[in-house]
Amino acid sequence: MNSKAADRIATGVFVAIAITIVTILAGLFFYIFVNGFKHISLEFLTTPSSNVRAGGGIRDQLFNSFYILFITMLITVPIGIGGGVYMAEYAKPGKVTDLIRTCIEVLSSLPSIVIGMFGLLIFVNTTGWGYTILGGALALTIFNLPTMVRTTEDAIRAVPRDLKEASLALGVTHWHTIKTIILPAAFPSVLTGAILAAGRVFGEAAALLFTAGLSTPRLDYTNWNPFSEQSPLNIFRPAETLAVHIWSVNTQGLIPDVNEVASGSSAVLVLSVLIFNLLARWIGSLIHKRATATK
Repeated sequence: MNSKAADRIATGVFVAIAITIVTILAGLFFYIFVNGFKHISLEFLTTPSSNVRAGGGIRDQLFNSFYILFITMLITVPIGIGGGVYMAEYAKPGKVTDLIRTCIEVLSSLPSIVIGMFGLLIFVNTTGWGYTILGGALALTIFNLPTMVRTTEDAIRAVPRDLKEASLALGVTHWHTIKTIILPAAFPSVLTGAILAAGRVFGEAAALLFTAGLSTPRLDYTNWNPFSEQSPLNIFRPAETLAVHIWSVNTQGLIPDVNEVASGSSAVLVLSVLIFNLLARWIGSLIHKRATATK
């Protein structure tokens, strides 16, 4: 077989793999949207769920999902970027660095159910908080930190070293070089890692079953006091997310319209993740252009 034939075969194989991936994703989206989009309405999105009556919505579960996502990323992103910067710029080769890298790899391979059980032990029982948004966010932080750290480290290492050396040669300090040169250049890849972590948060159910709970108190969306039990901003209240709600409806649901609620919730979940990813990339692109003065 000559080189041209081998090249054509390799090209065909890779194109076929790409088409297969796109087809699977398109088929999954099509199935979810066809079965669930017809059940989505303004009433479905703005009314609370019901455990016994038909016609319940997903208002509280949708809000809880975005709120836990916000709290989780508020904790995960600074710590993850800090860990990535340390591993790429400050950690010296040796046993300590190898140990840290091994811990990161072990954390990244842990099943979410194990993280949930750990969260139940520490953030629910030991602290005495019970099922809370904060406990769920902390458990998901542990779940997502390895992804954020490794993505940030790889992004920083991918930045051309000439940029760093030129900055240091001008007398700029190491930290100022990282802050003004390296991190802006690595920002697109760091943003990709943050979006991947956020997607896992939004679709996670197992870890939140044991930390955030399976119920939501009656919420008053006009009450913005974060210390009130009826306030949606209270981080010490239980919060059933959309992914947990889908699992709960399909396994324990007593309502007559189980299939309709589950299908509509699934479509909203997928659509929310898609919209969040697109918005995050658009905002990230604007920030990157402002930080690097590019058009």
